[in-house]
Amino acid sequence: MATPHEHEGRTVVVVVYDGVRLLDVTGPLEVFTMAVEHGAGYRPLIASLGGRDIKTSGGIRLGVDVALEELGDGGHILLVPGSPDVDAASADRPLLYQVRRLSGRARHTASVCAGAFVLAATGLLDGRRAATHWELAERLAGAYPGIEVDRDAIFVRDGDIVTSAGVSSGIDLALGLVEQDYGADLARTVAKHLVVFMQRPGGQSQFSVRLLAGGERCAPLRPVLDAVAVDPAGDHGLAAMAARAGLSVRQLTRLFRQETGLSPGRYVELARLESARNMLETSDRPLDVVARRIGFGSPETMRRAFVRELGVPPTAYRARFRTTRAPAPRTGS
Repeated sequence: MATPHEHEGRTVVVVVYDGVRLLDVTGPLEVFTMAVEHGAGYRPLIASLGGRDIKTSGGIRLGVDVALEELGDGGHILLVPGSPDVDAASADRPLLYQVRRLSGRARHTASVCAGAFVLAATGLLDGRRAATHWELAERLAGAYPGIEVDRDAIFVRDGDIVTSAGVSSGIDLALGLVEQDYGADLARTVAKHLVVFMQRPGGQSQFSVRLLAGGERCAPLRPVLDAVAVDPAGDHGLAAMAARAGLSVRQLTRLFRQETGLSPGRYVELARLESARNMLETSDRPLDVVARRIGFGSPETMRRAFVRELGVPPTAYRARFRTTRAPAPRTGS
């Protein structure tokens, strides 16, 4: 690891354009700015085509420091945020040209969320592993078969290119780059000041399984999905679920895969995991009680599910994800 003096003036070029998502820009910038406050030598620059101020996806106007065309190199880090309008950003040929040009002259090229589509459209991700928002992972893989899309990672580093998952994961990516440049101590200090995890446990699989099955198209499965949600510890074997839906086991299995991408058994396991997480976050119940009430049967079965899906055991999950509420003020006794 180099000394702080060797990092002075390391430019972070953030590429912005109309429709960019604001948090994709400001999340990583806050990390680099906080790192500067604690001795790092980053120099953030916001750059756009023509140096024009841009309007973010939420309608907020963002000031720009420099035109992309005027930059002689991509800086120490070239960062491409995402946009809800994936097609527009990845079809902007002048933008793609500048990203490709500057990437070749940058130490690291990074993307946040749907920014991976911009990198993909330039060809920079060909033959590489990459991450993007969990809702967009299949789309990225389908549009660019030469990319190995990691559907669960918070961020992926492949050589000099780093891609991150959805929106706030840009903070994780930026912390990873700070750690690489300045070491774990500074990155940990920045994370503590921002009140975020130095290394977030689990991956994108921690998001709700119910999001996999929505809308009118899932109407035949609704009685089954509701039953699993209301009573995750209930009888959710294939025969019981098929009877609930008024379908044969074969029809049920086919419909589950068609509408959720999962087998019925896999869906039940993930729903139980989600319910267990909620109980661990909101109660002091012992692990054996949680496992029994949720349908895992034993603490060991529940532990294996947590480690497999989230990368941490239930005890560690409870300690880290207990609540987002501020603690109640202490009162005298």
